Amino acid sequence: MASFSQVSGVAPELVGNRWEPIRLRRCNKSVRTREGGRIVDEAAVIARVRAGEPEAYAELVRAHTGIALRAAAALGAGADAEDVVQQAFFKAYCALGRFRDGAAFKPWLLSIVANETRNTVRTAVRQRTVVGREAALAEAEPVIPESADPAVAALEVERRAALLAALDRLSEEHRLVVTYRYLLEMDEPETAQALGWPRGTVKSRLNRALRKLQRLLPDFQPREGGDEHE
Repeated sequence: MASFSQVSGVAPELVGNRWEPIRLRRCNKSVRTREGGRIVDEAAVIARVRAGEPEAYAELVRAHTGIALRAAAALGAGADAEDVVQQAFFKAYCALGRFRDGAAFKPWLLSIVANETRNTVRTAVRQRTVVGREAALAEAEPVIPESADPAVAALEVERRAALLAALDRLSEEHRLVVTYRYLLEMDEPETAQALGWPRGTVKSRLNRALRKLQRLLPDFQPREGGDEHE
């Protein structure tokens, strides 16, 4: 796999626990998010990159590295999560010319992370143990707060391994929608954008996935209709 620093005009590189930019020569070709405790205007950053300021991309890298690593780990990348995320950031950078103005960057990036995870670990994903995936999620520092919602409560430490094992028994579509909605805590519109599905499809597949999880995990009691954020 070609590294970001080999082919990009700005490369996010993991230095210790932080992703830092490397300024190189080139790469051919108003949502706000948090980066280091401050608000980042994604549209403004993307405009700066398009205008010839590639180092500005590092702000998006720092803002979204955590959730990108959690997504890669949750989708089965394991030890390859950092490589997957690095390549996803590179591909997103080179595709900024096609990014739709006004859209949210995070779901778009996570759709690339999901594709990279599949491409990178297609033959290995099913061979990874639940214990290994649990460790990868822990290392990626998942931010899943306690909640009265039973679907989110199922992610408590003592039950997370059982949930991961059950997710492995779902179809890829159902595993993806549960992962995005609950492990990554994305709302319905974000999930629809990340997966490239209509919102109605997200809702119906989530409901079917939750019913299957309820059969696999007797204590799993999602509220009727799935979790919704209208």
